[in-house]
Amino acid sequence: MLTIIVITLLLALIINILVKKIHLPTIIGYILTGTAIAYGFDLHDAVSNHDLKEIAEFGVVFLMFTIGLEFSIAHLKRMRNEVFVAGTLQIIITSSIVYLIAYYLLELDPNSSFIIALVLSLSSTAIVLKILNESGEINRRHGQRSLGILIMQDIAVIPILLIIGFMSSKTGNISTVLMEMAFSAIILLSILWIFGKYLLEPFLTQIIKTNSDELFVGSILFLAIGASYIAHYLGFSYSLGAFIAGMLIAETKYKYQAEADLIPFRDLLLGIFFITVGMQIDILFLTSQISLILLLLIGVMTLKFIIIFSIVKFNESKRVSLKTALSLLQIGEFSLAILELARSNDLIAYPYSQVLIATIVLSMIATPIILKHLTQLTDMFIKNEESEPENDINSDEIRDHTIILGFGEFGRNVAKVLKDRGEFYLAIENNLNTFHAIQRMGEPALFGNAIKKEVLKKANIQHAKYVIIAIDNSTKLYHVTQVVQQFIDSSKIIVKVHSVHEKNIIAELGVTNIMVENEIMSEQVSGLIR
Repeated sequence: MLTIIVITLLLALIINILVKKIHLPTIIGYILTGTAIAYGFDLHDAVSNHDLKEIAEFGVVFLMFTIGLEFSIAHLKRMRNEVFVAGTLQIIITSSIVYLIAYYLLELDPNSSFIIALVLSLSSTAIVLKILNESGEINRRHGQRSLGILIMQDIAVIPILLIIGFMSSKTGNISTVLMEMAFSAIILLSILWIFGKYLLEPFLTQIIKTNSDELFVGSILFLAIGASYIAHYLGFSYSLGAFIAGMLIAETKYKYQAEADLIPFRDLLLGIFFITVGMQIDILFLTSQISLILLLLIGVMTLKFIIIFSIVKFNESKRVSLKTALSLLQIGEFSLAILELARSNDLIAYPYSQVLIATIVLSMIATPIILKHLTQLTDMFIKNEESEPENDINSDEIRDHTIILGFGEFGRNVAKVLKDRGEFYLAIENNLNTFHAIQRMGEPALFGNAIKKEVLKKANIQHAKYVIIAIDNSTKLYHVTQVVQQFIDSSKIIVKVHSVHEKNIIAELGVTNIMVENEIMSEQVSGLIR
């Protein structure tokens, strides 16, 4: 076992170094590592090992916990349309169409058709949220729409697993099962709500008073794993309990420290999860059925793309709808769990499950590549349908103005404050839909990427009074700040960040005017602009 662990770590390091050199995410490296060790040590049977699956699943658990930290209860209320409307519609429409195709066109048996329909309706929480978090796009509109649908899918896993259990049972009454599920949900939410409202913050405060970092880390691990255990004990998924626990901690002042301490555990266990995914690839079967698998892969991804795009397009722009659909067209990790449960209960034949497993894994491998080139793919769809924006700002006439880089909610609120004061501002925006919206409002704006010096020169940045940087992508935020510093003194730069961690990174550049989101209101910026 020690030999396998050492070689797995070595392979993971080597493969991921090579993967990063060609600018691909480490997720692909972990999957390839799993496939390599499965064949190198004949470990395909180990994939069905219950203990290994439990450990690997906690990567997804910690991912959902950290997502919960960024997703307070108030935030969930604001996103009720994304979660409960769009998410529910996506699952129902996708599974219904797939069932009709499987049962009537392919003439599969009802059980197999039903299982396949449920399996293909889900997307990958682990991959999509990990990449959107790393890129900072989780805070953009398509990131929020993707997050809402994924949360609903995770919630849906609970009744799906219960239905499969009921289908495999020869006795029992479905109304009884549903009542038990509702009763368990009330118990789970009551326990976590009472603990979160009355005990959580005092508990964490006492831990902080000990001035012991290891006790704080231990307490966060206890809360994440404990909530997961309670949810699992009551018949729900581990990740749902962790997500709720994260939302409760998000209501306290310790959310940022909790997130920073948990990230190493999350990333390590997510790596194990993706290695187990790679271990499920049967190369011989894949090559023998490659035509069928690729046909199914293309068909499923096309169907999900059309459905998700159509749902999101009801109340979003075409660009946001395209990005959301492209983000969620894969099949998810929970689908593997559903398949395993169905196969163990003889609800689906082995050949069907193997074809589906291969299709799921290939869709997972394709997803990081799609997400990496999300903007370019979106531009391919819409570039011929929208005219190139014209920048009609005469920069020679601009002096003592405020430049706003990023015209999201924060940027718009700051612009309103400046406009009410009668002070001139200029927005720079590289999202085409947002730029056109600013123009329709009659507000001054330039189209372009703020990281390009030519765009900043066009805005006459060297004569600006202040530059406000409100970009959601943390990596781009850092680079843009560096570029802006080449034109204007750091004392005139105001940066909006999402977390204390981002604040510390930007502070290293010598910027002192840094605003942490949710800790300030945009009106406070007016105190800096005199």
